[in-house]
Amino acid sequence: MESFLHFFETMPTWQRAVWIVICLTLCWIVEGSFPLFRFNYKKWKHAGVNFTFLLTTMIINVFFGIATVGIFEWIGRNQFGLMYLIDWPIWVEMLLCLLIFELLAQYTIHYILHRVKWMWKFHMIHHSDTHLDATSGTRHHPGDFIMRELFALLAVLITGAPVAYYFFYRVCTIFFTYFTHANISLPAWLDKSLSYVFITPNMHKFHHHFERPWTDSNFGNMFSIYDRLFGTLVYDNPHKIKYGLDVLDNSKDESLGYQFGLPFNKTIKTDY
Repeated sequence: MESFLHFFETMPTWQRAVWIVICLTLCWIVEGSFPLFRFNYKKWKHAGVNFTFLLTTMIINVFFGIATVGIFEWIGRNQFGLMYLIDWPIWVEMLLCLLIFELLAQYTIHYILHRVKWMWKFHMIHHSDTHLDATSGTRHHPGDFIMRELFALLAVLITGAPVAYYFFYRVCTIFFTYFTHANISLPAWLDKSLSYVFITPNMHKFHHHFERPWTDSNFGNMFSIYDRLFGTLVYDNPHKIKYGLDVLDNSKDESLGYQFGLPFNKTIKTDY
């Protein structure tokens, strides 16, 4: 276990970047062979749009990386956080941290992004994709990503987690982000079985349905426990799903100017 934690504690940035490429490539290959929907679209053009959002995310991530290092140093000096109050087996502590990270940095902020009007307009960009595939996991407006990262830092402060726990969590979220957005058709029995614990491809697709109430469901990233606990879980026939948003001009889902301007477009009406 010590060597496992040491690997993530000392994991260089280039290895995390390689992990992103590996996860994305594998999901892209699988969805090409076993697609849930057969889209008639220009896959590389679609990817280029989503990778533009990924580029803005990577730039912002540099600054949050610096902030994260500072927070871990402050936590260490002051022995602040839940992990300094307990002395449990390492695997139990790490699982507890993963559950808290999932609750705060994934479920809670995701729920809020859907409930607060001005925040929802930043998050709309992620939902505006009408051809959901693995690259859609990278599609976040800079404002959306900043809010998510602030909640991730809050989770680090509350838990006082060792850096190894946090990096392990980030590696897991990368996999689930691409896996759940990928246009993959898993056997129904397998997807349903996995969904009792994890967020699965079919389960997450309902979150990308073009209208409520399905849009406001399945907020988790890795674990389905909070959606089950708080009554926000939806599971149905995935072939009923239609991507995009009913309040947007879905013909402009690949127009970068339109997408970046969504949060400031006063002609877009929402119920929030």
